Amino acid sequence: MHAQARLALLSGAAALVVLLVFAGLRSVVLVGVGLAGVALTAVAAWLVLAHRGPVRWMAALLLVAAPVAVIVWFARVGLLWVVICSVLLWVLAAACGRAALVQEGRSRMPELRAVPPLRPYIIMNPRSGGGKVGSFRLREKAEAMGADVVLLDPEHPQDVAALAHRAVDEGADLLGVAGGDGTQALVAGVAAERGVPFLVISAGTRNHFALDLGLDRSNPASCLDALADGVEIRVDLGRIDGRPFVNNASFGTYAEVVRNPAYRDDKIRTILALLPDLLARHTGPRLSVRASGFAVDGPQAVLVSNNPYGRGDTAGLRRRSRLDTGTLGVLGVKVTSAAQAAGILRHGRSGGLTSVRAHEVVVDSDDPVIRVGVDGESLTMPAPVRCHVEPGALRVLVPRHRPGAGAGVPMNWPEVRRLAFTTGRRAAGSGR
Repeated sequence: MHAQARLALLSGAAALVVLLVFAGLRSVVLVGVGLAGVALTAVAAWLVLAHRGPVRWMAALLLVAAPVAVIVWFARVGLLWVVICSVLLWVLAAACGRAALVQEGRSRMPELRAVPPLRPYIIMNPRSGGGKVGSFRLREKAEAMGADVVLLDPEHPQDVAALAHRAVDEGADLLGVAGGDGTQALVAGVAAERGVPFLVISAGTRNHFALDLGLDRSNPASCLDALADGVEIRVDLGRIDGRPFVNNASFGTYAEVVRNPAYRDDKIRTILALLPDLLARHTGPRLSVRASGFAVDGPQAVLVSNNPYGRGDTAGLRRRSRLDTGTLGVLGVKVTSAAQAAGILRHGRSGGLTSVRAHEVVVDSDDPVIRVGVDGESLTMPAPVRCHVEPGALRVLVPRHRPGAGAGVPMNWPEVRRLAFTTGRRAAGSGR
């Protein structure tokens, strides 16, 4: 842990030394040109999304040309290798720093001793993730471990919450799901209500909840190891008008795009067709958000997450290092210019971005109903919509050994520096 922290600091220092020694005063120019390229690329990306016609095509050309021009300039002045070397050292520094923080246990949720379940009940969706239930033989492996498995019939939709309630009534002491995050959330709500452990099997397409639990998304069958050698962690459960969610609820542009019937058949074309009017508010409802003493009027997009995403993640696309903070993460985006969009895309700081933590969030609309994306499912709810968090409501059974148990920790350079030098002081003191 301490050796990795020292290596992180040394790698970061080496990145600066490489720039200063081999580029000299030109290092300032290198950084300036690089930042200018990033800014131009961000502005171009915004124009592609927010406009149609000639403006979009010109912006798309700039989106490609800006980074290429920066790379070509670096090569022409003979400093491309310096930039590449410096970037690699920074990547190494960040990787070592995070590894040190993970080893210290800074990002790990407390694990409790778990008794193997006697009557596990697992709901499996054979179509999730392109058929992972069948390709990984999840049903056969679960039944061999004593689980009662129910395969959903895609042609005849079933109420998974009702199935879960009935299973507990009949003596099930664990509820599990091999499917998407939306199905997992519904069954998780039953598990929390009935006080039984919940098992996540990463058989969905994206598996965001499984990722933040540290589970192996490449091998869903490994999640079944929890039935024989598992530990229990307590995590929070989000609620939106009473409906449970494990990841997030999105309002505004994303929810409007997802509800379009053409989205599932042609995602990219649908997004490019709808976003200009949504961002300019020519279509879609006008939203307002209230949470913990702050308010945002007229945001184009709102993301309410079950625990906050990592710092610097402006779109909720990365990870939550913890699922037990007892708070919701709230991201509100209100962008009126390319400059604001560039600020958000470059470093997550802009007058157009609001990021807070809250225990309860209320989203209202000038329409009587609000379109919401809840864990990837498109829903319509009456306005206003209330979101809150239930701290520690869900008991999740996970394998004792899982690949991402400490992953997702945000980078914290002051903590890395403290780890690097604390041991040295202690060692010096112990020698006296």
